[in-house]
Parts: sequence; C-alpha cells; structure tokens
Amino acid sequence: MRSPADPVMTSFVDTHLHCWDRTQVPYPWLDGYPAIAGRHTPAELRAEISGGDGARFPDKIVIVEGDCDRARAFDEVRAAEALAASEPADEKTIAGIVAFAPMDRGDETIAALDRLRARPLLRGVRHLIQGEADPDFCRRPAFIAGVRAAGERGLSFDVCVKHHQLASVIDLVRECPGTQFILDHAGKPDVRGRRLDPWREQIATLAWFPYVACKLSGLVTEADPAAWTIDDLRPYTDHLLARFGARRLMFGGDWPVVKLASSYQRWLDTALTLLSPLPLDEREAIMSSNAQRIYRLS
Repeated sequence: MRSPADPVMTSFVDTHLHCWDRTQVPYPWLDGYPAIAGRHTPAELRAEISGGDGARFPDKIVIVEGDCDRARAFDEVRAAEALAASEPADEKTIAGIVAFAPMDRGDETIAALDRLRARPLLRGVRHLIQGEADPDFCRRPAFIAGVRAAGERGLSFDVCVKHHQLASVIDLVRECPGTQFILDHAGKPDVRGRRLDPWREQIATLAWFPYVACKLSGLVTEADPAAWTIDDLRPYTDHLLARFGARRLMFGGDWPVVKLASSYQRWLDTALTLLSPLPLDEREAIMSSNAQRIYRLS
C-alpha cells in the first residue's frame, strides 16, 4: 500500500522502537513469541526495510524499554546507549531512551530515577501497567508518588495499559499534573472486537488534560493480526485526532512487536494514509515535530 500523502512528507521520527539482544539482557516473555525473539536493533530494521517500495527509515528513534528481567533494567539502558554510540556518523538516529523504573518502591524509586536522569539520552520512564491484575494498581499512593517524582526530575512517563485499565489511568493523571504523560498505543482499544466504548469517552477525558500526549502506535496488534484492514483502524485514529488534535499525537512503529501483525513498512504507510486528509503541517507535527518537542530530542 502506498500512501497518497504529499510526497514532500519524507522524514519522520519513530517514538516507539524496541531493541533487544537476549545474549546480553534476558527478556523472559519473548519465550512465547519466537517470531520476534531474535536480535532486534536499528541495523536489523534497516535490513528489513531496505529495497522495499518507498522504503523509509526514521530520521530519529526513541528506544522504549522492552520489559526485560527487571533486575537487569539498567543493563538494558547501557545496551541502548551502546547502540547509539556504535551508529555511524552519517546514520545517527537514536535520539532518546525511555527506560524502565519501578514507580511503586519508595526510596528505591527515587534512587532509580536519579540514576537514570543522569544518562544523557534518557528522556522518560515506563513501568508496565498492562499486565497488572489489580485494577487499582496505578491508583496506589506509592505508584502515584513515583510518577510525581519522575515529573519533578524532568522525566516523562509512558503509560502502557489495556483499554479496560483506562479508568484508573485517568485518576493517576489527575493526581500528577507536573508530569508529562504519553499514552502508548492509544490505550490498546479493542480493535479486533470493533469495540469503541467506553474507550472513546475515556480517551476524551484523558485528552482534556493538557499534559497528556498519545502515540499513534500499536493498533494493528490489537486488531485481527491476519486480516486487519485500514478501515478497521480508521474509527480509532479519527477519534484520536478529534480529541488530541495534531499537536499531541506522535507516530510510533512499535517494532518489532508490530511484526506480529504487519511489516514495519505496511504500518508506516497505513499511518500516513490515515493522516493524509490533514494539512501537511499537521501531518509533519504528528510524524516529527511533536516528538522533538514532547520528548525533547536534539
């Protein structure tokens, strides 16, 4: 699929790329996903998309933590930094890192945040909520205190949840007005089930807070991975545009997880097609300049 978007729209920032090499850092959850369990770095992404029709590689990349063994989370940061240092001078793309930090551990949280914010490429932190069985997990006072502490240190907080957890996220956001929130994968709506509510109302509530941004990412893996179409995604992206507007949405590839449902290039082309009715400056904001501003990329 080729995008009908204006051909001058050639550069973009990918705000959600995972990198892993299990010979260096363990990722136990990948045992259940052999299709994406191998080494994945920007070099592998370049190899995957090279030579494709209209193939484009992001100008800048934000590496987001990939749920490694939490005892090795700082090693994951070091691995990302090593990848950035190893990029050729004419291919410098890694511009930011979102690292794991435990948000609910009191003094341990503060120590982790202080250690992380000293790393030059660190822009934000993430503590996965999506796998928590307790619907009140991110309402816990210790978790709220940790997210507040991240904001006080100039770090954004990436929120990765499933749609049924959005009610508790609204309460978390309300309690932390000094923290920049970034909602990953649009809150993982039930695209496969074509369920829009109460997701639409909850997204509208989150978008009311000016310090919440949202990633246009991860939608294809919430759809039918073998049979999704662009029309399956359109009601969700249209609602995101209506509520967050072009100034608080950012493109994310979610590679290599996206490969469970799509090639990287197909998702990129799909996103550009969904955005094609917008004026060029709004498309450029979603695909590039919002990321530069919200993640403070150099």
